[in-house]
Amino acid sequence: MEADWGMVAIRLGLYLSLMLLVGLAAFPLYSLSKTERDDRTILDVNGLLSIMATTSIALSALAFLALVANMAGTTLTSPDLEVVRSILLETPIGSAWALRMAALLAAVAATLFLPTGTKRLLVATIAGGVALGTLVWTGHAGATDGPLSLLHKISDILHMLAAAIWIGSILAFLLLLSPSPSRWSDHRLSIAHRALEKFSRVGTICVSIVVATGLLNGQILVGIQNASRLTESTYGFLLLLKVAFFGAMLLLAAKNRWRLTPDLGRAIAQGASPNAISALRISLFLEIGFAVTILILVAWLGMLEPTAG
Repeated sequence: MEADWGMVAIRLGLYLSLMLLVGLAAFPLYSLSKTERDDRTILDVNGLLSIMATTSIALSALAFLALVANMAGTTLTSPDLEVVRSILLETPIGSAWALRMAALLAAVAATLFLPTGTKRLLVATIAGGVALGTLVWTGHAGATDGPLSLLHKISDILHMLAAAIWIGSILAFLLLLSPSPSRWSDHRLSIAHRALEKFSRVGTICVSIVVATGLLNGQILVGIQNASRLTESTYGFLLLLKVAFFGAMLLLAAKNRWRLTPDLGRAIAQGASPNAISALRISLFLEIGFAVTILILVAWLGMLEPTAG
């Protein structure tokens, strides 16, 4: 089957912008104190959250227009209003889309109008999480019928939320560990090191959820018993690639936790940290590169029929 690369690109953009919205908003809530969350000189993500939310709104609108055009045989610029009404009022996809847009508008409003860092971040996290969860209805879980339908949707939502927390944390660490040496104050680096150590617990939970829900989703879609036949189909091959890149992310995360984070702690204590920071930043860049590659595969997989052979 030939891929619709335009829709793959839209799906990729939605996954990435929504996951970064959730992950970046949640990061300060579990890694920084209330005072640190209100201090924009430490980690100011408010502008990025606005960008992610507005980007998600634009991409959601584009995806909806593409869906209408596909169903009605029209163009993106001349949507069939009757089809628009039908999708919005009569289908789960339309209801999920409307909920996503409302949640994203709430996220934008939070970044613009709420007075404190904690309130902004909390609302953006919840609104972003709701918006991310609605993507389930545009994927394979949304098409699952029967007794496994609800289980598959819940599993997929948890899978995406856990991945979002993980991916957002990588970008947050890169922002904390600024490439500019002029911003490497002892206070800022100590906060970054403490956050890295705290994330070891959060990250373990995220990985556990991703693995458990990934296995469950795989069983529902293709059946674990068919694993040996995955290379016989495009879907199966891409799924194996996704698992391989996930494994690479795990190896990098383990290296960050057990080697590079302790190295940074020792470097901060000794007053010499440029090499330790550079090594950690390189590892984080590789990790987020693998994450984006996985999201490309996820966007592509969502356009294919699940099959092991």
